[in-house]
Amino acid sequence: MGRAYQNRKDSMAKTAAAKTKVYSKYGREVYMAAKSGGVDPSANLSLRSLIERAKKDQVPSHVIQNAIDKASGGGVEDYTPALYEGIGPGGCLVLISALTDNNNRTIGDIRGVFTKNKVKIGSGGSVVHMFDHRAMFVFASLEEDEVLEALMEADVDVSELELEDGMITVLTPPTEFAKTKTALETWQPGIEFEVEEITYLPTTEHPIEGDDVAAFEKFSDMLNDLEDVQEIYHNAVFD
Repeated sequence: MGRAYQNRKDSMAKTAAAKTKVYSKYGREVYMAAKSGGVDPSANLSLRSLIERAKKDQVPSHVIQNAIDKASGGGVEDYTPALYEGIGPGGCLVLISALTDNNNRTIGDIRGVFTKNKVKIGSGGSVVHMFDHRAMFVFASLEEDEVLEALMEADVDVSELELEDGMITVLTPPTEFAKTKTALETWQPGIEFEVEEITYLPTTEHPIEGDDVAAFEKFSDMLNDLEDVQEIYHNAVFD
């Protein structure tokens, strides 16, 4: 799990380098969270978590506040989450999550990236079954047994818990995100999460090397340049 997590973080560091893209991504997510669950972060755990993540990624406060203000003012945008699947350069599996207000435009743009890179976009369900959809929390601690006990007492359905290099990784079903975070914050008030997100983790790894590495980076950059794309998940391991 640790290696898969690191591979994904390395990829995101490369493909989400543009600040404007990061700001746009969080702006949409914060807007949707505030619109659906309320603009008060103390009463809307999803919004609070997003704001904390955005600040860690150095998103300016005014970007966050503008998204909240738009939601509180009755913004008319209505973004729908969408997931696209395919085979990327070197034969790796790829999932692309998006927030879109026009699915025809978004799928057309994404299909265009696959076509230009001579790789194949898949139909719904063709790839996603090779990924685990999980809530992930990563934080510094050596108290593996205490963490597990705290989660069990809170009746959290723990999928996996791992201690590696002084960092604990907890995986739970996505529906357990709020319960898991509350349990961990109760166990250790003021806990700082290195990662707190709902993600897709590959169940297998696929090594790619040589020219395929550069091809994958180009492919990822083109996808990240699309306004609607939020995240890219894959099972590539770069040799």
